[in-house]
Amino acid sequence: MAKPIFELVDELPTGGLTVSMLNSLDFVAPGEWHNVVGFVNTIKTVTGETDDSLIQAIGERAIYLYNDRSQGYQRAMWLYQTVDSTDRALGAAALANKVGEKIPLFGFLNKVTPKSDKAQTIDLCLKLVAELVAFCQINGIPGDSIGDFVASLGEYSGESLIRMVALVCVDGLLPLGPDFINHALSRISQTNPQELEQNATYKNIQDAIPGGDSRGKLNFIGESFDSVKGWMSGIVASNGLTPQKVAHNLQSFLDVADNNLDYLAAFLDVSTNYYEHTGTQTLARRLIERAFAEI
Repeated sequence: MAKPIFELVDELPTGGLTVSMLNSLDFVAPGEWHNVVGFVNTIKTVTGETDDSLIQAIGERAIYLYNDRSQGYQRAMWLYQTVDSTDRALGAAALANKVGEKIPLFGFLNKVTPKSDKAQTIDLCLKLVAELVAFCQINGIPGDSIGDFVASLGEYSGESLIRMVALVCVDGLLPLGPDFINHALSRISQTNPQELEQNATYKNIQDAIPGGDSRGKLNFIGESFDSVKGWMSGIVASNGLTPQKVAHNLQSFLDVADNNLDYLAAFLDVSTNYYEHTGTQTLARRLIERAFAEI
């Protein structure tokens, strides 16, 4: 049985590689993300309430909503968890516990192999689709509502915004280069259903992707990514983002060399779970906001 939402939020780490990576991306969205952990603490932060009885009532209502399978909350959580779990092929727990230390990357390069451009492109696009479908599940709208999702991006903030910033920086710029948007669109248009079906992440989440058969799902993936190219381009342009600039900011917790950016991307793939971490925070916030409004 899946863990209850209060347990997932209580177990969020206060430090480690994922938190360090997200903090290093603050320069793109200054002050937007704070690593709020703990279910009761999250209720207090979101609502501003201090009354224990009211906090308990909000928490109980949020737990009830999460457990209601007619709602989409558990499905959204599963998506956030699944798109991260496929990448984490290494046991990185020991690394994640080295809070506050600079970790020399080169000692781990022989343990990770950069993905091919096509595999990286598919994974990037699938993470974007997972975000879209999770958004629809959380908001109770059809899973193919691309227009609603794109419109909502302009209102993204906090943990949702830093998650998309990380997608652009860590899954786009670092492995695929400064022209990653056009590169990804070109690559995905050249991908056939058979190649898609061989992708581990796709195998895990294919049932959640609209489109019918693999050909239809591939078309939906391409359409989804194409629909957000303007938003992603805006993030890149307004912040002057380059792979080197992203890597420079990661140097607050990693020893990085510019000529190893593809290895850096692979290392972060297997050593962090930013989608699950921030996704849990997004879901908790939405549940608490709704519970607060309903009690």
